[in-house]
Amino acid sequence: MLIEFRVKNFRSLRDEQVLSLVASKDKTLQDTHTQATGISAAPALLRSAVVYGANASGKSNLIKALQYMRGVVTESATAIQPGQTFAVQPFRLDADSASQPCEFEITFLLDGVRYQYGFAMTAQRIISEHLLVYRAFKPQRWFERRYDIEAGKDVYDFGPGLKGPKNLWEGATRPNSLFLSMAVQLNSEALRPVFDWFVNRLVIFNEQNQLNPQISIQMLKQADGRKEICNFLSSADISIADIDVETRKVPGQAVHFDLVAGKTEVRTEEMEEHKLRFHHITEQGKAVFDLMDESNGTRNLLFLAGPVLDILRKGLTLVIDELDTSLHTLLVREMVRLFHSPEINTGGAQLIFTTHDTSLLDAPDLFRRDQVWFVEKDRDQTSTLVGLSEFSPRKNEALERGYLMGRYGGVPFLSHTLGLKL
Repeated sequence: MLIEFRVKNFRSLRDEQVLSLVASKDKTLQDTHTQATGISAAPALLRSAVVYGANASGKSNLIKALQYMRGVVTESATAIQPGQTFAVQPFRLDADSASQPCEFEITFLLDGVRYQYGFAMTAQRIISEHLLVYRAFKPQRWFERRYDIEAGKDVYDFGPGLKGPKNLWEGATRPNSLFLSMAVQLNSEALRPVFDWFVNRLVIFNEQNQLNPQISIQMLKQADGRKEICNFLSSADISIADIDVETRKVPGQAVHFDLVAGKTEVRTEEMEEHKLRFHHITEQGKAVFDLMDESNGTRNLLFLAGPVLDILRKGLTLVIDELDTSLHTLLVREMVRLFHSPEINTGGAQLIFTTHDTSLLDAPDLFRRDQVWFVEKDRDQTSTLVGLSEFSPRKNEALERGYLMGRYGGVPFLSHTLGLKL
């Protein structure tokens, strides 16, 4: 489970911002909205968190920062070539920040062990990198790496907790690759759980990584999966009794790269094409529709159903930018409640999302105060992340009204006519 994410000097997030999933001491909705951890530093973690903010406030940058960190971990040892630069974007509206590294740090809980991993980077290289492991209350520093400017090289400090050929991994790590990623490529079993958490247990959907319908389609091809998805859609008051998947082979084109010749070749290959047919049944009759006959909301919910059901089953962390896009507010509420259900969410799955849907703030028992966050862009164009708890709202306070009045920040600065001459 995600405990905390820190980011500094990434796009509009110039100053360090911290998104914490550590539950407060408030006992409200504790049995449903939090997950006990068994560790004293964070006795309970939140099962969900929602982030509000005006357009261009920087809330999407928070998701992009987490996505960028994940991308560097998963690809720096393989996809990034020697001497290649990163397309990382520090805050560019002041000269000092533009020349400073971007910093990322994440803390998560896996199999009862707390991991705290982070790095700082410029476009040219990794500046620093560290990993702390909490098998008990006191942390073990497994490794620390920093770039020594005067010596022109990386300096490493290894702790006794990290086992394996550390000197081999150090020697193989390029300036533009992470030690963590390179060590795992060279079969470090000790570091693999950290790497695998990023690859397999952190799922992010946004404009750069959109929903893949294949997950839902593969579930629909199996009897149990089809039943789960149909039940999921029925619970959203969509009158779909069944969904058929017709799969056929069709000619297609694939691009292959010849590593020896250094040439690309377009080949004609057979590819699978899936056709979905939706069976609707009402009291007045029944009919069968194709995918494009269904509404945008139904299609989005269908393609979201597979990943969400899989994430709930495996206890993963799901991060979505603008969950409310093409989904009715009541569907968003039910999606959140799935993660709050101890009977359904048995593995500690988490949902973190951004939204403009202010009605969620006053939905009965949907969120605790510590689950709500706001991103506000200041006059100097820097984004600040603030938790609702910092404003100490009353138990029965009308949160939606307070938010729209600007009491908690995270709303746009508007002129009366939006700059138009009437």
